[in-house]
Amino acid sequence: MKKFQFSLDHVLDYKQQVLEGLQNEHAILMQRVRSQEELVEELWQRYWSCNRELREAEITGMTVAEAMRLESGLRFWEKEIEKNERLLEEYRRAAEDKRRQVVAARQDTASLEKLKDKKHQAYQLEVQKGEERFIEELVAAQRAMSAG
Repeated sequence: MKKFQFSLDHVLDYKQQVLEGLQNEHAILMQRVRSQEELVEELWQRYWSCNRELREAEITGMTVAEAMRLESGLRFWEKEIEKNERLLEEYRRAAEDKRRQVVAARQDTASLEKLKDKKHQAYQLEVQKGEERFIEELVAAQRAMSAG
């Protein structure tokens, strides 16, 4: 009997390549999210450092120019944090969209793999039946030769 050949092997290979590509893209997006999270955390640390400096200067005394500089610094960090948190949300949305695509591609691939497995099992069963028929024919032929 001929070797098992799944008729949709090319489609399955293509789907697996698509899945791998999507998984790689998702990994890149997740790395971008993690980097952005670290940046936002660093910006918050700078904000709190500037805020602490302002509070300490208020206690010890400061000039108007120094107060304006520190207040301006706080506003700058607030804007930077806001801008980078918006960017972080965009990155998270993109990563979530890509994750959904990965899940869909994984489902497509899994359904084709299950179909391939079923077809292979049916093929194996047919091979086994063919071998059994061949053995039965041999036995019948030997009996016929022995009897004849």
